[in-house]
Amino acid sequence: MNIDILLGLQWGDEGKGKLVDALSPEYDVIARFQGGPNAGHSLEFNNIKHVLHLIPSGIFHPDKLNIIGNGVVIDPAVFKKEIDELKPFAADLTKRLVVSTRANLILPTHRILDSAYEQHKGNTKIGSTLKGIGPAYTDKTGRSGLRVGDILRSDFMDLYRASTERHLAILKNYSFSFNLNDFEKGWFEGIELLKEFRIVNTEYLVNDLASGGKRILAEGAQGTMLDVDFGSYPYVTSSNTISAGACTGLGISPKRIGDVYGIFKAYCTRVGSGPFPTELTDETGDTLRNTGKEFGATTGRPRRCGWLDLPALKYSIMINGTTQLFMTKADVMSWFKTIKVCTSYKIDGKEVNELPFGNEHVIEPVYTEFRGWQKDISGIRKYNDLPAELTGFIEFIEKYCGVPVTLVSVGPDREETIFRKTGN
Repeated sequence: MNIDILLGLQWGDEGKGKLVDALSPEYDVIARFQGGPNAGHSLEFNNIKHVLHLIPSGIFHPDKLNIIGNGVVIDPAVFKKEIDELKPFAADLTKRLVVSTRANLILPTHRILDSAYEQHKGNTKIGSTLKGIGPAYTDKTGRSGLRVGDILRSDFMDLYRASTERHLAILKNYSFSFNLNDFEKGWFEGIELLKEFRIVNTEYLVNDLASGGKRILAEGAQGTMLDVDFGSYPYVTSSNTISAGACTGLGISPKRIGDVYGIFKAYCTRVGSGPFPTELTDETGDTLRNTGKEFGATTGRPRRCGWLDLPALKYSIMINGTTQLFMTKADVMSWFKTIKVCTSYKIDGKEVNELPFGNEHVIEPVYTEFRGWQKDISGIRKYNDLPAELTGFIEFIEKYCGVPVTLVSVGPDREETIFRKTGN
């Protein structure tokens, strides 16, 4: 069991990029298993912030192999842009990165369809990132998608044109203007760049590496509450963001899974539409947003902010089989006099601890209040040096959820991390 999983337990944006980067020295391989360029994994070191969308977050470590698994959907134009931005900071990228033959391609017309569909929904839009993710996964499950391995075929252009013509026929039903040429130039440049990388059947590679004793960290995107099956449907992403998605997204058996690291913020955020029981639309929410710099790494959109939701967190822990909790953004809460945590819901006058099915319910959060620590914690590196108010807050979460908090992030830099399990 030498494959561990790191994923988000909320609505995404929990800080997965930073923590994958921080944990990379302990692993030989970092492998992305789902999602696409709708992800924005932020890393910061040497006073430089990097945002990755497709590339696994271990890419800055020269001795680590990074794998884009079959569960990921790839936009070649985004891939090229990301590689070009990485070149000054990471040499020999063609040696550090491997791409699955089975990863599906996001076509230019997928992005156009995404925008057309979202515009057509009007007030019922889900808040798509408009990156073509949904249409690409639709084609994948509809058995009509193109995959990375197809770009090596002699008849690839015939396959591409057939898919494009099918999409254009659908677009005739929508009042949506576009110029396909504007999308295609960068896309085909990305296709040529992809060919410079190792394109292999990564399911064999991952299993061979694991059998050979290599330690592998599977990196998820988005968060559990955006899972297509178990999230706040239909306000979700188009893939399985949970731990089971690592098995299908990399081609590995559940028997190989060791630890499941679940990341959560000390508060909650979400982007786009959908239910958010603890959302704060007042000055407190604004303070969380501005202090935490809660603006989408992919879209730039302001994130909705609210207090920590423990019933939702415990649900995510159950679904994923989380073995260790990583808490991020504790530093953002440093100057609050009072901090609230949702410990149950009131629905139709009854107090419950379970998430209801559907989105038609009026949910009133029931809060427990904590005294804030009101101290700058960004320079602290040992758990026992944290303020008692913060350790009490953490230990309350552990008791409620039944899982230990073994890592606390106290700032965006990779060094601003407390590994509680390695000594307090």
